[in-house]
Amino acid sequence: MAIIMGLTIAQKIIKNHIVDGQMITGSDIGLRIDQTLTQDATGTMAYLEFEAIGVPRVKTEKSVAYIDHNTLQTGFENADDHRFIQSVCKKHGIYFSRPGNGICHQVHLERFGKPGKTLIGSDSHTPTGGGIGMLAIGAGGLDVAVAMGGGAYYITMPKMVKVELTGKLRPWVSAKDIILKVLEVMSVKGGVGKIVEYAGEGVKTLSVPERATITNMGAELGATTSIFPSDEVTREFLKAQGREEDYTELSSDADAEYDEIIKINLSELKPLAACPHSPDNIKTIEELSGKEINQVCIGSCTNSSYRDMMKVAAILKGKTVADGVSLAIAPGSKQVLNMLALNGALGDMIAAGARILESACGPCIGMGQSPNSGGVSLRTFNRNFEGRSGTADGQIYLVSPETAAASALTGVFTDPTTLGADVEIEMPEKFLINDNMVIAPINESEMDSVEVLRGPNIKPYPETSPLADSIEASCSLKVGDNITTDHIMPAGAKILPLRSNIPKISEHCFTVCDKDFPSRAKTLGSSIVVGGENYGQGSSREHAALAPLYLGVKAVLVKSFARIHRANLINAGIIPLTFKNACDYDKIKLGDMLELPNVKEEIAEGKNITVINKTNGETIETVCELTDRTKAILIAGGLLDYTKENS
Repeated sequence: MAIIMGLTIAQKIIKNHIVDGQMITGSDIGLRIDQTLTQDATGTMAYLEFEAIGVPRVKTEKSVAYIDHNTLQTGFENADDHRFIQSVCKKHGIYFSRPGNGICHQVHLERFGKPGKTLIGSDSHTPTGGGIGMLAIGAGGLDVAVAMGGGAYYITMPKMVKVELTGKLRPWVSAKDIILKVLEVMSVKGGVGKIVEYAGEGVKTLSVPERATITNMGAELGATTSIFPSDEVTREFLKAQGREEDYTELSSDADAEYDEIIKINLSELKPLAACPHSPDNIKTIEELSGKEINQVCIGSCTNSSYRDMMKVAAILKGKTVADGVSLAIAPGSKQVLNMLALNGALGDMIAAGARILESACGPCIGMGQSPNSGGVSLRTFNRNFEGRSGTADGQIYLVSPETAAASALTGVFTDPTTLGADVEIEMPEKFLINDNMVIAPINESEMDSVEVLRGPNIKPYPETSPLADSIEASCSLKVGDNITTDHIMPAGAKILPLRSNIPKISEHCFTVCDKDFPSRAKTLGSSIVVGGENYGQGSSREHAALAPLYLGVKAVLVKSFARIHRANLINAGIIPLTFKNACDYDKIKLGDMLELPNVKEEIAEGKNITVINKTNGETIETVCELTDRTKAILIAGGLLDYTKENS
């Protein structure tokens, strides 16, 4: 008789939502999605894709569109996109969070997230929702569009990792230090194909905002998602948000099995920093102590909660930011900002010399506050990829709010444990609740008459075509390891406004690596990109696939892929190939003519894909692991074509 083992929290949610496939590690599964979210940097394209699918109303329990990324309006483009998104929401039954209401993940945690529910969002930090026990996953905009239309969201059934937390954090050590420690242990690619679940007695010592900081930055592990139990701490948070009825208790079974177990004693942790230019390049603040800094930025979806802001205000109170240091603070939501304003904490920040930014992503996505040339910037954010700050040679360190505030006052890296007695921040019994910046859907009978408003910067989805029998194309670019989506499709104040205009934004594709790539790829007409390990890590931005699609990239051949980007390539109809033997990477040079002589047949039959380098005569065997569904998507020319054919 077979022994039935217990389930993890994630497996329980998956079991309750699986609509296709079986819960077998490594197999393809389709999940029913309860909630979706978009933000404005990815939202315009996601809603263009939703329109193309042709479903009149969203079919999820709740879909929310947030305006939080492209809020720096230096021209008409961002404002036009916001107007377009608001009109689409009105027409199709989507909640609209207006500019100024806050960062999508912070607001969703406060006002909409529910334990035990599934959530996908067109932003890689959607796993923030795991802090209250959601199965929350970052995805490409097209996947979100399909889910809004009632379609399943497909992932590879992940392995399960348990991070067992024991002990309790020492004074001035924070949740940010926990996730930085996990990154040090697992690395930026150690979570690929895995769900990270937090357990142990240490979990009970962490508030919901602290848990959300950890699940948020779990995206940097490459993990499918991260999740905490839904317990009494969760219930108290939801009660304080006026949403106690949304509470559901969730825990793993005592006999649940995990593929990997990591143990962390919270009592032993020290304040940490992720050093340039990777979130897993970890040192203690003690090691960096005394190093001069130029800028401090506090906020982002990782560390902009009420608790974080109150801790910062307490450190700054009655003091002044050091000469030569620019301190910028962005509370994560209107709720947080209002509460700080009413209790005097905002005044303490301003009096200390902080520059208060709007409740938005801001500097984290390269929207303003770029540091000086070669400047050292301490940020409570989640990514420190080279150039992401907007300053090519900026030296970006990721730290806790406590470390950031302490260092802002001294002008050098300062270990907050040297500050003396800790400041205890109690979670409010009741948050200030005012949802007047969220526009709810109108009556369904009125939706058909709504006009969708499009500005001149909004262009259609790039043209696609079914997979050809064979492909012959030049290598238009060869790059190394850990190429991020910021390398492929940069963000920042100059480029983000072009997110709804693929022809225009494609002019910036890969220019961080090779300024001539866009013109070269366009001249070639068809081409193949070659790369190293962990290709496509970072943001969920599907533009890192759509811009190459527009420029004629037919396949990407690398040593290994990051999860979301590989899915986005398939959705765009671009073939994701990996070298069977990594050493074959050296057999291709920029400009070599590559042939995939039987690519359609080999994909259809699930074979390895043959690549012939016609320039040097080498034959290279490559792997393209696909399910029946993803084979059909590639053969159709992408997910949009596949969805239309099968709707």
